[in-house]
Amino acid sequence: MGAARGIAGSLGPEVSGCFLCTEQFDVEIFTEMNNTGGPVDIWEVSGIDRRDLQESPNGYLYDPGTIPAAQVRLVES
Repeated sequence: MGAARGIAGSLGPEVSGCFLCTEQFDVEIFTEMNNTGGPVDIWEVSGIDRRDLQESPNGYLYDPGTIPAAQVRLVES
C-alpha cells in the first residue's frame, strides 16, 4: 500500500494479500466504496485459480500470494 490509503480509507491492509473480484457486481461495490475521493483504477488479473482465493473476515475474496506484473492489465482508469 505504501503511503496510499486503502479503497475504504484504511491506513493499513485489511488482509495480507490482494482483493480480487470474480463478479462485475463486486467490482462496482469496491469502486463505489472509495471514500478517499481519489481516482480508482480497475485491473484485470489472469492466471488465477478461483479455488486458491481465500475469504476475508468481511466476506470478500483475496489472493494471499504475490501476483506477477505479467498477469495484470489495466482495464479502466
